[in-house]
Amino acid sequence: MALGRRTDHGNLGRVKALVKTGPQPGLELLDVPVPEIGAGDVLVKVAATGVCGTDLHIEAWDDWAQHLVAAPLVVGHEFCGEVVEIGSGVTDVAVGDFVSGEGHLVCGRCRSCRAGRRHLCINTVGIGVQRDGAFAEYIAIPSTNAWVHPDPVPTEVAAIFDPFGNAVHTALTFSCLGEDVLISGAGPIGIMAALVVREAGARHVVITDLSPERLALAERLGVTKAVDIRSSSVAVAQRELGMKEGFDVGLEMSGSPAALRDMVSQMTHGGKIAMLGLPSGEANLDFSDVVLNMLTIKGIYGREMYETWYAMSVLLQRGLDISGVITHRFDHTEYAQAFAAARSGHAGKVVMSWES
Repeated sequence: MALGRRTDHGNLGRVKALVKTGPQPGLELLDVPVPEIGAGDVLVKVAATGVCGTDLHIEAWDDWAQHLVAAPLVVGHEFCGEVVEIGSGVTDVAVGDFVSGEGHLVCGRCRSCRAGRRHLCINTVGIGVQRDGAFAEYIAIPSTNAWVHPDPVPTEVAAIFDPFGNAVHTALTFSCLGEDVLISGAGPIGIMAALVVREAGARHVVITDLSPERLALAERLGVTKAVDIRSSSVAVAQRELGMKEGFDVGLEMSGSPAALRDMVSQMTHGGKIAMLGLPSGEANLDFSDVVLNMLTIKGIYGREMYETWYAMSVLLQRGLDISGVITHRFDHTEYAQAFAAARSGHAGKVVMSWES
């Protein structure tokens, strides 16, 4: 295979990667071949990766993972790094570029792709889910999936551009200017969404969760109110804020059916809900509340390619700081501790370094 331009990074041989080796719980740090690139691809030397809930599902080998993942597989899809090699035909990415990666690979041929709605591709393949991913020293991806950072971005922040994109896509689905916003789920994406809607001009931003640590983090980063629903309620928060008619916009990030039902009950007439959280099972909802209150509920998946990415870069250029959501940092050799921290429910975003 004729490869494109490359830097002199030597004879790499085999490199480290975190691998789901078989159909059972656990991951192993193994030596694997350096990924090969083809025409239109780039090879990225990974600098840092973020641990996602998807990775936790794959590591635990739960029902979701068993139905979607075929081992062996290099896991991970949140990453950043330096381009060290480009395939033939690549003109928009150069060796030496610092990039983050869009984790969804689309077909380019279905109706949505041809219409420019690539985030709706019916043939989407996930990095680290259906093909080898980013928990490795090197990853090969199509050049179209490499987002070149136009301005300097901290490595740790660039590593979590994928989940930041989920937050931005969800938060900007409906206009928040002057609106009261309710967010259920104070995980990293929920907190980043709170920062985005605040930047977008929301009046009150209320976030709910069960974790005191995550609620405290949300308060430190500037939400109006952080509500532990075990000891208080959204209705109490509304009264304390002097709200009369309910929330204008809801962002459901938790995947909790109870949280969705509570959100629906707290919306104003004509309120709009963007739903990113994925319930683990069926969610019961009284749709008479949706109909009689004329609510809109829209499902959100991933990022708009690549309008969301432009918005993300502009937000950072304007001074939005999401680094505070990162609470735990590990070397990739400490992956067991990193996964335990992410699974605890008490951490913000967990990042692993792959730089030697």
